[in-house]
Amino acid sequence: QFQLVESGGGLVQAGGSLRLSCAPSGTIFRLNAVDWYRQAPGKQREFVAAITGGGNTNYADSVKNRFTISRDDAKNTVYLQMNSLKPEDTATYYCHARGSWVVNGRKYLELWGQGTLVTVSS
Repeated sequence: QFQLVESGGGLVQAGGSLRLSCAPSGTIFRLNAVDWYRQAPGKQREFVAAITGGGNTNYADSVKNRFTISRDDAKNTVYLQMNSLKPEDTATYYCHARGSWVVNGRKYLELWGQGTLVTVSS
């Protein structure tokens, strides 16, 4: 298998915090640039945050100053710390890795995780 796995989602009250994690599973590969996206029911998937291999970050305006993306290269894991959560943050959150990997003779330039559900109650 060659996949990304997200974890850390769950149910939280408005104003609360959650930390999502994203790491390779199965065939281990080095994470480089990683993004977080989210998709709420009935809506299109939208960009949340991004981090480059060098640690530069970028955020959607809707999450600036509330969410923090970070990486621990020793653990080969990317995190999304979400504070001051709002009901409108309710969505399935997806990890998206960008790079170049060859696995079983097939070249990959990107990989999506299966998503983790975050539900924020009012």
